Amino acid sequence: MDPDPKLKFRRILLKLSGEALVGPKTFGIDFNTIDLICHQIKEIKDLGLEIAIVVGGGTIFRGLEVSKTGMDRVAADNMGMLSTVINGLALQDNMERIGIQTRVMSAIRIESFTEPYIRRRAIRHMEKGRIIIMTAGTGNPFFSTDTAAALRANELGAEVLIKATNVDGIYSADPRLEPDAKFLPELSYLDVIKRELRFMDLTAITMCKDNKVPVIIFNQGSTGNLKKVVLGEKIGSLVTD
Repeated sequence: MDPDPKLKFRRILLKLSGEALVGPKTFGIDFNTIDLICHQIKEIKDLGLEIAIVVGGGTIFRGLEVSKTGMDRVAADNMGMLSTVINGLALQDNMERIGIQTRVMSAIRIESFTEPYIRRRAIRHMEKGRIIIMTAGTGNPFFSTDTAAALRANELGAEVLIKATNVDGIYSADPRLEPDAKFLPELSYLDVIKRELRFMDLTAITMCKDNKVPVIIFNQGSTGNLKKVVLGEKIGSLVTD
C-alpha cells in the first residue's frame, strides 16, 4: 500500500505503557481498552504507516517498585520483563482478530511464544506491512521500557517516538496530584533534562536527544488522537531540538 500523502511520518515507534492497557481497572488488562487501542492502531496502519510498538508491563508487575520492598532488583526486573510479554501477546491476539498482521518479538529468548528480537528481521516485517510488538524491554535489568522504546526507535530508523499516556501531554507537575500544574505543549530535550520532568526516564530522553528523535506525548484515551498525531496535528506535547 502506498502511504497516504498527508502522513507526517512514514515509520513510527509507539510506546504503550502498562497503564495504557489497564483502562478503568486498577490492575491487569482491560480487554475493552485494548480493543479501542487496537482499532486506533488499525486506523493509522490503513494509511500505509510502518509501525513498531514497545509495550510496558507496569500494571501486572513493576520491577523497580517491588525491589523497594526488599526483593532483589535483578529478579524483580526479570519478572517485569515477563509481564511485558503477557501484554504483548494480548495486543497481538486482539490485532489479529481485527485483521492486522503482527509479530511479537522479545529481547529475551522465549521461542515458544515470540520471535527473538533481531533488528534486520524487525525492519523486514515492517517493510512487509506487519506491525511488530516488542517485549521484554532491552532484555536487561535496570533499564525501563521507556529506554527500550528510545533504543528501538533509533535502531529501527523511526522518525518519531510516540508515547501513549492517560494525560493530555507533559505538565510541569503531575496534574492528577496538582490541579494547578501547567500544560507544556513544546519543550527541548534540555528543558526536560534540566527540569527533570518524569514522563519518561532521563536515559530515554538523552538517547533521543543524542540521535535527534522527536518525542510526542499524547492522551490515547481520546478516540482519533493517534491519527491526528501521525497526520501532523498539534496533539499532546512535543519534545525536540
